[in-house]
Amino acid sequence: MSQRTLDKKHLTTKEKWREIVFEAETPDARLFDVILLWAILLSVFVVMLSTVPDISLNTQKIVLYLEWGFTILFSIEYFVRILLSEKPSKYIFSFWGIIDLLSTIPTYLSIFVHGSQYLLVIRALRLLRVFRIMRLTSYSKEASGLAKAIRASSAKITVFLGFILIVVILVGTGMYVIENAAYNFEYHPDNKFSSIPMSIYWAIVTVTTVGYGDITPVTITGRVLSSIVMILGYAVITVPTGIVSVEYADQKRASRKICGKCNGPNTKEARFCSNCGASLSTDEA
Repeated sequence: MSQRTLDKKHLTTKEKWREIVFEAETPDARLFDVILLWAILLSVFVVMLSTVPDISLNTQKIVLYLEWGFTILFSIEYFVRILLSEKPSKYIFSFWGIIDLLSTIPTYLSIFVHGSQYLLVIRALRLLRVFRIMRLTSYSKEASGLAKAIRASSAKITVFLGFILIVVILVGTGMYVIENAAYNFEYHPDNKFSSIPMSIYWAIVTVTTVGYGDITPVTITGRVLSSIVMILGYAVITVPTGIVSVEYADQKRASRKICGKCNGPNTKEARFCSNCGASLSTDEA
């Protein structure tokens, strides 16, 4: 009998429940997490169903009861986690603790503020636990690497967004002048560029290639400027993507071991080269 098995036999009731609630290694813990995930999925579905206007009055009542049932269930779970935590304050102020709390508040808040119950869809964030339950550690590592790449690229992206902000202000103001000049800067019901803020809104919609079509230029000069902005709009999508992609690729290369014999790349944990089989010493990393 292994030492781990012997240790588990001496666990107290509280320790056993702590293992079930906070861990995902034992069958009971995995079962608890799977049941919890299904409850989260069903609760999110109930919230979405409650916004359908064509459901019957009886169905609305059932949905309301289910909504409160899930809220009470998750509230109990939240307080159980606090009671079982070795350091309750650490759980309460952790990412998961805050999400668990926010997933219950909207229902209680709806007693005083109508419509706040729809914010319960924040429970969908709790589904991120599936990465821990299904042991998808590789996906977690990739997500962590992507987050690091975004943080490392934040300065460049901020500069780029600042440049885009200047562009939309200049383009919006220019379009306001162009379109209003056709009406001698007098009010006209057909002129959608009624103010500079409205024109900047048009510039943002156009430069991001969204194109709602609620505001469109009518002058030839305005349409030419609009066409130029549409073409430039592709840079808004490609530049930030390129910045993050390059940073992510650099991090990938930095985390690899290079074989001193064949210069082949290997994973950081590799002890032998996957290409030639040579030993990878720490000074070759």
